[in-house]
Amino acid sequence: MRRLLTGCFVSLLLLLNTLVLIGPLTVFALLKLVAPGRYRDYASWAVMWIAETWAEIDKLIFALCIPTQWDIRGADDLRGDTSYLVISNHQSWVDIPALIQALNRRTPFFKFFLKKELVWVPFLGLAWWALDYPFMKRYTKAFLAKHPELAGQDLKITRQACELFKRQPVTVVNYLEGTRFSEAKRAQQGSPFAHLLRPKAGGVAFVLAALGEQLDAVLDVTVVYPQAKTPGFWDLISGAVPKVIIDIRTRELDPALWQGDYENDPAFRQVVQNWVNRLWMEKDQRIQELRGETAGALWAK
Repeated sequence: MRRLLTGCFVSLLLLLNTLVLIGPLTVFALLKLVAPGRYRDYASWAVMWIAETWAEIDKLIFALCIPTQWDIRGADDLRGDTSYLVISNHQSWVDIPALIQALNRRTPFFKFFLKKELVWVPFLGLAWWALDYPFMKRYTKAFLAKHPELAGQDLKITRQACELFKRQPVTVVNYLEGTRFSEAKRAQQGSPFAHLLRPKAGGVAFVLAALGEQLDAVLDVTVVYPQAKTPGFWDLISGAVPKVIIDIRTRELDPALWQGDYENDPAFRQVVQNWVNRLWMEKDQRIQELRGETAGALWAK
């Protein structure tokens, strides 16, 4: 009963926070569409400030209402005046609050590539549109075989989004797995990784091609839930998630990663894919280490 009441109370507070700020956010988003020159940039800054304030209030709600410990590592040297590419594993909707805890007001407000269907989520879909989040349409291989003219639409949207991102510092979040991890998906893919699905390099290649000169570094983020079962969002807001580890490793970017044609040059494509695979092998090992560290601490108790 206590968790039910906690979850309902936290849900109400999160909803009120969203309802209060969605109006001003939308006003400045509409101004951004019509304002000329530098006034558009002022409107964009206002939209980002409101979004960061919304996220900070959410953090305060979590701090006051739920017992979750956010174990954030490697965030001390992050900056808000430059652009980052965030590469993270993806397991749960809790990954989003975890990134908010780790990055909000330490880096520029982040942009996600979202599934197109999420634009219809009440209130949040409108906020994501206002924040220039790119909405991607996922097609199955069978569908693309029947409609080849739609191939490459996600990459086109990526290019268009990155053109918008060039106007101010930004943190671009890319979930290379393309979907949330589960053991069933890992088995279906025949993934060679113990804790990850196979990474997809295409999206990150086009972000690098469009923003490479603007990006200061890659933030290699690893999110680990020490409990045996991966928690859902209700678990978080009802107080059932004792601890979340967010491990951040800042990696320099080699200019060679964006100085090529990913679509048409097989040799360059292989260079990017090799870089992504190396990151993923290290991340898989890092997850194993963090889980082992947690298991050892529990054993010591």
